[in-house]
Amino acid sequence: MKPRVSLQDSALRSGNFSLRIVPVRGEDAGLYEAQVTYRTEVHSCLVELGVITVTLSPPNPVVESELLLMSCNSSHRASLVETCWFHKEHPGPTSRTFCSSSGTLSIFYPAMSHAGSWRCQLRYSDKEIISATFNLQILGFDGPASPVVYAAAGSAAV
Repeated sequence: MKPRVSLQDSALRSGNFSLRIVPVRGEDAGLYEAQVTYRTEVHSCLVELGVITVTLSPPNPVVESELLLMSCNSSHRASLVETCWFHKEHPGPTSRTFCSSSGTLSIFYPAMSHAGSWRCQLRYSDKEIISATFNLQILGFDGPASPVVYAAAGSAAV
């Protein structure tokens, strides 16, 4: 896993034996064991790393008006019951939520309004709910509704 894995050497003296993995990949999912020996004592702990994979087809950034498929999968072993997609979760008219049992969200004509923060939430048969957030980038024109822009003489026009 090198060079993606590191220990925080400065934290070891204070008893922090955290393992850092950057970036996490799907194949990193599984059971990890930490073992620390101090004098004659051996301490260990087990940590399970679950991984959520968000896939965009075509990949980020997406060109405006081209079919976009977003899927979300995880390493969790229970049966998937429902996938929900949340876009711009702050309350208001631009907030959107989409839920399905398939897990894939299709956007037939992506627009600049689809850009921004998305969260996929996976709900499983064992009542486990896990989620991941990502930023969707759309390449397109986000200009004025009218192609005519007026600017005062001597000022800048953008």
